[in-house]
Amino acid sequence: MAEEKKEPWLNYLALTTIIFAVAATLSTFKGGGYSTRSMLSQEQASNKWAYFQSKSLKLYIYETQKDVLELDTQRMKKEEASVKLAYQKKISDYEKSIKRYDKEKGDIKKDAEQFETLRDEAQKHSQAFGLAVIFLQISILISSIAALIKRRYLWLIGIGVGAVGLVYFINGFLLFL
Repeated sequence: MAEEKKEPWLNYLALTTIIFAVAATLSTFKGGGYSTRSMLSQEQASNKWAYFQSKSLKLYIYETQKDVLELDTQRMKKEEASVKLAYQKKISDYEKSIKRYDKEKGDIKKDAEQFETLRDEAQKHSQAFGLAVIFLQISILISSIAALIKRRYLWLIGIGVGAVGLVYFINGFLLFL
């Protein structure tokens, strides 16, 4: 029984397939990490927006109470000076709370928007790695078929598809596309 002569290009096919497989594995790993980061950032942003809403409600309550007290004070007669003074102190307290809640809302809004920015950035990375996995897996499949039926042109097509996958893989890190 004579040994079948192995074509030299098959060695390169094996090497490129290994490179594409490693890149696909790393893309899956990194894409999953960015996907998790995206979900966590979304959750944190949602929590911040809920906190923002609660501060808005408290602010509204203080503003309403302040308005009621101001109207009551305007209706008071001069002989009720001590009550009027108590009202004015309460109004002053409400004004301080209103200012505090307004400032806190601004800070919370800024934090929520930062989490949304992190989420968006992580989604871009995850998407690029996801596309890389798709192209690299297709490349591995085409290269495997090329090896089985020993068709060099299929391997060259696989290299082309794999090159696109590698571009998306690198883009997953650098986001240049």
